[in-house]
Amino acid sequence: MSGASVMPGSAIVSGRVTNARVAHPGAGVTWRTSSAQSLSLALRIMRRSLCCATLLLVLASPLVAQEKSASASPAAELIRLENQWTTGLVKRDRVLFEKLLAPKFVYTENDQLMSRADVLHEVAEGSDRVTAAHNEGMVVHEYGPTTAVVTGWLVTAGKGKGGAFAHRYRFTDTWVKGDRGWQIVAAQDYLLPK
Repeated sequence: MSGASVMPGSAIVSGRVTNARVAHPGAGVTWRTSSAQSLSLALRIMRRSLCCATLLLVLASPLVAQEKSASASPAAELIRLENQWTTGLVKRDRVLFEKLLAPKFVYTENDQLMSRADVLHEVAEGSDRVTAAHNEGMVVHEYGPTTAVVTGWLVTAGKGKGGAFAHRYRFTDTWVKGDRGWQIVAAQDYLLPK
């Protein structure tokens, strides 16, 4: 027993103090104890510690699982990426679109077909300048762990060759998850007539 001294008249058997009077230095307290009592006390302390640790694990595990499932949810991730798209339009963020658009990306707007390079050029250097953009009514349609389609409305405002504009597009975006994470492979926008 560290920090304790064995009083005269006690016996030490196999390295244990039995039926001893134990004095704690500086405390001025002396009491009688046995190895069975010491063992019982140690077991109670260990049981309490184990119960507390188990309780903490039980309480924390749903939080960890919830956090993990939220971050692993394809729908939540795709909604986040779709919202990045709108922010990228306003900021003219070519780097963002280079990450989001798959190498063989294809885009259709009404009757026009555009390649990845065409879209990157229009976003970063095109004549239309988007000053506000947001999505509405998005729905994620999952087709397995690596493919999804997102539908919704893209609402934009800005200035172009013809002056100020405000557009509502019905969109369908097809996403595939690969080595680079989720990327959009095809997008179709239909401009709602005024």
